[in-house]
Amino acid sequence: MKKLLLFLFLFPAMSLNLCGQDGDREFFGSCTSIMVGKQASVDGSVITSHTCDGRYRTWMDIVPAQKHKKGTVTKILKGTLFTQTMDEITQLQQAGKEYKILPDSALHDFEVALGIKGEIPEAEETFAFLYTAYPSMNEKNLAIGETTIEGRKELENENGMFYIEELQRIALQRCTTARQAIQLMGKLVKAYGYADTGECLTVADKNEVWHFEIFGEGKDKTGGVWAAQRIPDDHVGISANIPRIGEINLKDKDHFMASENVFEVAKKMNFWDGKSTFKFWQAYSGRKPFSIREWFVLSSVAPSLGLSLQDEELPFSVKPEKPVSVRDVLKFFRSTYEGTEYDMTKNLLTTRTKPDSEETEILKSDYANPWLSKEMIASINTIKDSTVARVRNIAVPQCAYAHVIQIRNETPDEIACVAYFANDNPAQSPRLPVYAAILQTPGAFQISGHKRFTAGSAAWIYRQTNKLATIRWQESRKKLEERRDYFENKLFGEQGKIDNEAIKILKEQGKQAFQEYLSTYLRDFSAETLDTWSKLRDELWYTFIRGL
Repeated sequence: MKKLLLFLFLFPAMSLNLCGQDGDREFFGSCTSIMVGKQASVDGSVITSHTCDGRYRTWMDIVPAQKHKKGTVTKILKGTLFTQTMDEITQLQQAGKEYKILPDSALHDFEVALGIKGEIPEAEETFAFLYTAYPSMNEKNLAIGETTIEGRKELENENGMFYIEELQRIALQRCTTARQAIQLMGKLVKAYGYADTGECLTVADKNEVWHFEIFGEGKDKTGGVWAAQRIPDDHVGISANIPRIGEINLKDKDHFMASENVFEVAKKMNFWDGKSTFKFWQAYSGRKPFSIREWFVLSSVAPSLGLSLQDEELPFSVKPEKPVSVRDVLKFFRSTYEGTEYDMTKNLLTTRTKPDSEETEILKSDYANPWLSKEMIASINTIKDSTVARVRNIAVPQCAYAHVIQIRNETPDEIACVAYFANDNPAQSPRLPVYAAILQTPGAFQISGHKRFTAGSAAWIYRQTNKLATIRWQESRKKLEERRDYFENKLFGEQGKIDNEAIKILKEQGKQAFQEYLSTYLRDFSAETLDTWSKLRDELWYTFIRGL
């Protein structure tokens, strides 16, 4: 038989695969962001996105707009990615440097202790923003996605003040456009220093989306070095944990920005000889500027280009052969390369007797799922080598949360910016309509689920059902995906009606009533998804009552 038949004794072991692709950082702590320019989208929208793939905080909340007295300062923090609630951050902002980490905030793996890095002058007025682990959008229709791209270790300097998530926070509180945000972040890093590894931010407003990459300046200096390249309006781009910016033309101010030291640092640290063609990714990373995720998305939207994983370099962005919708982007974020040669389940087969027949057929095992742990893959490959080739899917089970943010040009500004948000595995969980104008998030989404099992956390309600479904995925997925698709259809099916009613309330009753309406809509929508996932969890448990 050409393909492996899985033996029954493996199935109980496979059922213990609740953690999915764990281990090395490529699989555990990495993110994906897909960008769409306004002329590449079906409706003139600009799109950015983010999957927060790793054990980061899952809570989200709205930080309101505020006015501050002249001379006020704001503290720049570290460790906010691993907090349990907004209260921890609020206490730290209001306390001195002797603030003690709560006992239940014990560090795990790569977590950073919550603390104060320094302070900077506060703006006299700040905008409201959605405070996810990596802050994501504000009331002025500015949105940011993120992926960690690491880069050369010699560049890192923890003495700098800013981690990337705090740069995002300050930019969202103070800026209204993508260009303004990038320029402000560059000024802050020059003045106060950058403490993080290499990072990419995908920064969007109603007109443009930019791909911004930043690194430290080296062990002897606390500044930073960065470059930003605009995704052409009729193109699609992607960042997936690898530096992507190549040649930079600073004379083309419409498409490029960079720190004033961008060439100097590369020469000083012998990353570039000063003579050969300068490529940003080559100087500050040195590794191949793409992997399977970049190739899959770019080749999927522009198949005629014939892009290959064996290419030395892919285009920075591509013009899609047909316009891209938000739902197309959501589909990419559900991808496990099913039906392609990179599908990890393609060889996980079994035999079954056909109903009302003595004939047998070969089909995919119910126990085959695309999120097998490396230990399970090793076990399967012990029976027959190379049965499962481990690849990095776009959708992964260790995802803390994901969002696709659409900034719409054909709607009033007050409702233009919407984050389609999900906790846990984006291939399994429902998407929620989070308008930038909401006043607060539902209570279950204000409790993190990254440190321990927390029954009241929305992330754990989705996660329990999603993990349970993978035990016999080929059977359970039908039930789960039917419910997931129902909510996606519901969301987009009623969006026009919600938009119209919101604007009507804004005109007739004012901003407060308008914001309360959108907040209530999110609350009710999310409550229905949580109830549905809880009931499906119970149904799946009953399915396994006689064993696996």
